Amino acid sequence: MALTALAPAKVNLFLHVGAPAGDGYHPLCSLMAFADFGDRLALQPADAMDLKVTGPFGTALGGEGDNLVLRAAHALLGEARRPVAPFGLSLDKHLPVAAGLGGGSSDAGAALRLLREAAGLEVDDARLEAIAAGLGADGAACLWGRPVLAEGRGERLSPAPGFAPVDAVLVNPRVPVSTPEVYRSFDARGRFGDVTPPPAPEAFEGAVELAAWLATLRNDLEPAAIDVAPEVGAVLDTLAGEPEALLARVSGSGGTCFALCAGDIEAEGLAERIESLAPQWWVRRVRLGGPWT
Repeated sequence: MALTALAPAKVNLFLHVGAPAGDGYHPLCSLMAFADFGDRLALQPADAMDLKVTGPFGTALGGEGDNLVLRAAHALLGEARRPVAPFGLSLDKHLPVAAGLGGGSSDAGAALRLLREAAGLEVDDARLEAIAAGLGADGAACLWGRPVLAEGRGERLSPAPGFAPVDAVLVNPRVPVSTPEVYRSFDARGRFGDVTPPPAPEAFEGAVELAAWLATLRNDLEPAAIDVAPEVGAVLDTLAGEPEALLARVSGSGGTCFALCAGDIEAEGLAERIESLAPQWWVRRVRLGGPWT
């Protein structure tokens, strides 16, 4: 019997990035939320471990053999210390690749959760989170898919301020954005951020209050992402100029931008207008929060 899980899109509501340390890694502080939309992963018994990738963005992956899903599966099986019957994995890829949405990390998180359940592995949550963190900066947060404040390299997680799911619109110009290139541009600019967690209330009353607080913060990688892919700047300018957008910002290292809206009617109207203005862009109306099942 197949098991399935949603691998939700990750959105950095803010992202502060500090100067690189001696090992080259940048400390960060980010509030991450997750969309009620993403890739879908299925796991079923098989003769050998393999991965099949389908979906609108399946062909955009560099190669199934190097997919984070398989890397996550092999890392977890290394913790099993006993034979495990093989499973086949099927990834239905609906998120753009190299888009600042944590798609690969979220896919890997779904694989870890499903494989632990299917194989009955005695790997506790802390160890599972450590495996996820070893796969990338977004790995630990994307394992659970719930709002979280991430610090360090992204592996130090603490609870996010409370907020009800927020209506939003995601827009990607269908241009992949290389994270290493963005960081090279970011380092060249030399404008590093303070990664101390900003003061925040325990909870926000609604989208308007959340957006107003976020407007005092930033995504430090946003200018560098626009340097690397000017199309991202066109998306951001378009969203920021629309009346329904309480806040418009780049997510992660680009190239997806998001706009927070006051409600579902505003988000629907904004999404429809953007689709009409730029039919070549990828547009998705979502709710941000999590976790989603």
